[in-house]
Amino acid sequence: MAPPKTLFVLLIFLILLVSATAFSFLFHGFNESNITLEGKAKIDNQGILQLTGRKNNIVGHAFYNKSIIILDKTNASVLQPKVFSFSTCFVFSIVSPSSGPGGFGLAFTIAPSTQFPDAEGGHLLGLFNSSNDMSSSNHILVVEFDTVNGYKDSADTVGNHVGVNKNGMSSNISEPAAYFEEGRKEEFNMEKADAVCAWIEYDGETEILNVTIAPYLEPKPSKPLISEAIDIKSVMEESMFFGFSASTGSRKASSHYILGWSFALNGVSPPLNASLLPKPPPKEKDSYYFPLVKVVIGILSALTFTLLCLLFCVTFYKRYMIFETLEDWERGCPHRLKYRDLHLATKGFVESQLIGVGGFGSVYKGVLPSTGTEVAVKRIMTSPARGMREFAAEIESLGRLRHKNLVNLQGWCKHKNDLLLIYDYIPNGSLDSLLFNKNFALDWDQRFKILKGVAEGLLYLHEEWEQVVIHRDVKSSNILIDGDFNARLGDFGLARLYSHDQVSHTTSVAGTIGYIAPELTRTGKASTSSDVYAFGVLLLETVSGTRPVGSSGKFFLVDWVLENCLLDQILEVVDPKLDSVYDEEEVELVLKLGLLCSQYKADYRPSIKQVTRYLNIDDPLPDISDWRHYDSQSTTTSLSFLEAMPTSKTSSSYSLPTRSTMSIETGRS
Repeated sequence: MAPPKTLFVLLIFLILLVSATAFSFLFHGFNESNITLEGKAKIDNQGILQLTGRKNNIVGHAFYNKSIIILDKTNASVLQPKVFSFSTCFVFSIVSPSSGPGGFGLAFTIAPSTQFPDAEGGHLLGLFNSSNDMSSSNHILVVEFDTVNGYKDSADTVGNHVGVNKNGMSSNISEPAAYFEEGRKEEFNMEKADAVCAWIEYDGETEILNVTIAPYLEPKPSKPLISEAIDIKSVMEESMFFGFSASTGSRKASSHYILGWSFALNGVSPPLNASLLPKPPPKEKDSYYFPLVKVVIGILSALTFTLLCLLFCVTFYKRYMIFETLEDWERGCPHRLKYRDLHLATKGFVESQLIGVGGFGSVYKGVLPSTGTEVAVKRIMTSPARGMREFAAEIESLGRLRHKNLVNLQGWCKHKNDLLLIYDYIPNGSLDSLLFNKNFALDWDQRFKILKGVAEGLLYLHEEWEQVVIHRDVKSSNILIDGDFNARLGDFGLARLYSHDQVSHTTSVAGTIGYIAPELTRTGKASTSSDVYAFGVLLLETVSGTRPVGSSGKFFLVDWVLENCLLDQILEVVDPKLDSVYDEEEVELVLKLGLLCSQYKADYRPSIKQVTRYLNIDDPLPDISDWRHYDSQSTTTSLSFLEAMPTSKTSSSYSLPTRSTMSIETGRS
């Protein structure tokens, strides 16, 4: 055992390590911010950070006042330290003179110091001079937002560009200022924009640097302007300062402003709230502009009505009439519907058409204008962690599923960040809503028919389709009931597919508590047997009208049915809403089959094909006295079904609830 002094030193080291590798800040304006100013930089009454005014040959610097540890030296086996990941977002504005050229731009800067002796303005942005430009001893990384044509023979050959530089002003990478909107690259002028939002993200593992810009108040583009693998280790020292630099030249001068800034080390920078930022400084007007406006204002007034009508027509056409731009991979996916048709079908996704909300998105009822078909439209917000190509591959496969007991996917649509899935509309809602509706009762024939239908649907998924489909979320709320009380298994949001000659490689626990097979909590590997377990719980739930787990977590449906079975009073669990009107043999068959399917060990459960044969009374159900199970700790055979259950070791202290106590525990009437 380590001495207390050693443990104390280790604790201090861990605290310092955490503080060094997890850090962030957020400035909406710069009043009372931790900023060090150099040169002509200042903060005005509105909280705007002004790096330069519009005077010739001036320089302004603004840096966070504390250095940040940027090199990871914790792994002694690594010959060269790794650079920590970082992320930053800031809003800047460039105000150029109304007549004459402006310049030279500003730069997000990572440097070992906040002071730059003998640095020159102009193209050198107040960071370098003619003698040390491109010197490896500088240890400065620059992301420049330049508005003046290129410097020497560097990559930035045009003005209005974004560049990434190491130790000098010759860019390693340079791109004209632009952003991506719906897959199209839109160039814009940084000087003419009211303000510009910039995102800079560096991944220390992949060494990829992403630089993204967009006009102020536009959402962050899904694709960065620059995304390149850049080795910056040689530039970095252990502690570096993060901030901004800007300059003007002898004949070109602009005012450079920063409105807000957020930063995170080893994390995502906090988002800036536009409503909390200072307003961008106004752009200047030409001195001769106002008389000209007075001359033409009469003509503009006469044209106003015409222009408004034209704008309305263009907006309506773009929103409802034009086709969406398709990427190459989208053209190969079947059943793609037009967004404008779905927008019209759901009346613009209004709340009155909303029929359900779940973890994966919202569901709206709609009527397709082209066919008059009623559909259910699920609107899912996609995650950046899951690419659209993966969605497309899943849609292409699941879109071909066709069975009378499945909620069939009729089509899909991608629109900006939304993924829209179009399913059959099922009028009677879910089995869950019918089972636990106090004003309605499913009779036994309807329940038996529904259970057979779910089994047929699972048989199709597990054994009859071209691939094996593991649903992973079989439960009463995912079973929809049509007008003829036929079951339709739906919600394939967690489904996984693999070939019949493969084994599932899924290693994440997914599903709903009460229906999750015990082995999933140990291995995370879903299988057709874990679907059978969930179906077994569903059998018990449908007969008993009782949820799988009580609200207090002390009642478990499988245990309760099992104990009644062992006491030879299994019919005591039947839903009172059936009012004793049912076929006892069928009810007993379903309950015992539910216990057979929900056994603790997956190897003891029947396949879904065998389950359908039991339900159709093609094969006799095994007698409970013949079900033999092997304890995981020995090879001794046990006739006790209870030993195979996860709660069997405490079953002796579990008292069998009476009908009155059970109604309190589970909420049954």
